[in-house]
Amino acid sequence: MNKVARFEKVSIEQFTKDWLDTFHEADSSKDSNILAEIKRIYDNIKLPKRATKGSAGYDFYSPIDFTLKPGETIKLPTGIRTFIEEGWALTCYPRSGLGFKYRLQLNNTVGIVDSDYYDSDNEGHIFCKMTNDSNEGKTVSIEEGMGFMQGIFLQYGLVYDDDTDAIRNGGFGSTTNQG
Repeated sequence: MNKVARFEKVSIEQFTKDWLDTFHEADSSKDSNILAEIKRIYDNIKLPKRATKGSAGYDFYSPIDFTLKPGETIKLPTGIRTFIEEGWALTCYPRSGLGFKYRLQLNNTVGIVDSDYYDSDNEGHIFCKMTNDSNEGKTVSIEEGMGFMQGIFLQYGLVYDDDTDAIRNGGFGSTTNQG
């Protein structure tokens, strides 16, 4: 098997910035209770891992408890980034059981993490935006430390006349205007 990547946590500074931006008011960075809770969450983040030696997907574990009623969405900073060898990408999906039972879906259908995202201005922090798309009225509850998303590394090819030489300088959507 090819070993093509390495998972890491983003820095506590990046995680705090992104967590505050996602879940708190602008002036929350001065609240010591909120900062202590963010530090606790950060310290408990587990790196993605395969459940069995035959698993293709690396399970991402939720940093917090959350519940989604049908139609509700959460944007979740995972605290994770990944170094990926050139020629490979990380594709992200909801855990298949959650998709099957609750129609839990990623808002971008499949997340694609490029190898150069690691060096982006947000340290390559992987976010997950999920929606409970249940048409059966089912509420999904995810506990802290529970697998909620899976990532699979896939190799990709280039066309013969590819001449792209642009360098990433940002996070989400930063490559949209290139080329």
